[in-house]
Amino acid sequence: MIENSYQNLFKLPELKRKIFITLALLFVYRVGIHVPTPGVDGAALSSFFASAQGTLFSMFNMFSGGALERFSIFALGIMPYISASIILELMTVVVPHLAQLKKEGDAGRKKKTQYTRYGTVLLSIIQGLGISVGLESMTSPAGVAIVPYPGWAFRLVTIITLTAGTSFIMWLGEQITERGIGNGISLIIFAGIVAQMPSAMGNTIRLMTTGEMGIFLLIILIVLMVAVIAAIIYMEQAQRRIPVHYAKRVVGRKMYGGQTSHLPLKINTAGVIPPIFASSIIMFPTTLAQFTNLPVMTTVAAMFSPGTIWYYLLYVGFIIFFCFFYTAVQFNPEDVAENMKKNGGYIPGIRPGKRTSEYIDRVLTRITLGGALYVSAVCVLPTFLMSKFNVPFYFGGTALLIVVGVAIDTISQIESHLISGNYEGFLGRSGSKRIKGRS
Repeated sequence: MIENSYQNLFKLPELKRKIFITLALLFVYRVGIHVPTPGVDGAALSSFFASAQGTLFSMFNMFSGGALERFSIFALGIMPYISASIILELMTVVVPHLAQLKKEGDAGRKKKTQYTRYGTVLLSIIQGLGISVGLESMTSPAGVAIVPYPGWAFRLVTIITLTAGTSFIMWLGEQITERGIGNGISLIIFAGIVAQMPSAMGNTIRLMTTGEMGIFLLIILIVLMVAVIAAIIYMEQAQRRIPVHYAKRVVGRKMYGGQTSHLPLKINTAGVIPPIFASSIIMFPTTLAQFTNLPVMTTVAAMFSPGTIWYYLLYVGFIIFFCFFYTAVQFNPEDVAENMKKNGGYIPGIRPGKRTSEYIDRVLTRITLGGALYVSAVCVLPTFLMSKFNVPFYFGGTALLIVVGVAIDTISQIESHLISGNYEGFLGRSGSKRIKGRS
């Protein structure tokens, strides 16, 4: 059944074309990862990154697919675009114009996309300047300068190169979304993370050959990894469905309504945004300690380094906070209740309007707490394994959340194309449980 489903991928000309376009554009992205930015000593930079594990540099390097440690033209990765999108999303709460764009359908989305592009370029210029200035003062552990010839010539070249690289990645992502299959930006992050997994596997093999990891521990870790992936798939697709009834209405000679539907509330509405924010904040003292010799900063960095009890407590606290915060930004119970009331819908036993809004908010708060605890458990797992057993990062955490979530979304879209073309999906015709995306 599964083999036939994969054969069906290439029976639909449109789906085959979309898959080939997606793979081709991702290949272009991976080629660009290896094109260096002028003016940097690559060997010295690699030595610096080898000593900068557990800082913001290692996290940004993961999201850039290894481009930052090579300081390629794609060194900034897609993070400026993600940051601009998040900032714009948060600003809709305080800026009425942006809140209105959210209600204007396709025209509003196009305008927001345009603002996001402008924000991406602006953030890229700022980050490019900051990185170029920071690199000029950095040296490798051996004392070799990372930038042999510092100055404004190097800074301008770096700003232009990195900004152009991020803009090109943004364009690639939009082309994948429009012409390919899946969400382009998510797939670019997915490709960057997956491309680094062979090195993680090589590190595991090295630990086994040197005797630092036994075969029994490896088996336990593989079983644990499979269990974590299964838990992520289950939780990312989990929903709390609130039943909604629609009253019958007579318009002219036609009768509308009289139907029963449901309001799906996701367990993890915030996605991977909370752990990204939490990691950025908690790694900030460690990153500052790399550039300062202040005893206070060194003490704080040691206190909040991975493996300490304070790190775990603060990390989990930030994740829970951002889960609630970002969910509140993304989902407004008052708007949902108002739209439901306008369309003649109601929740059985709950009055339309304010009572409905309060009920939805209460249910959303409860399931968000469960989702926040689930995200915290998945993200704390890799740091615990790294500190106790010195195992690779990819057995959990933000990277695994992104990889599994993007895979679910992409398979969901492929499934929809197969079913619309009257072909069996990945679960077959008889499978009533279709693979659902996260959106």
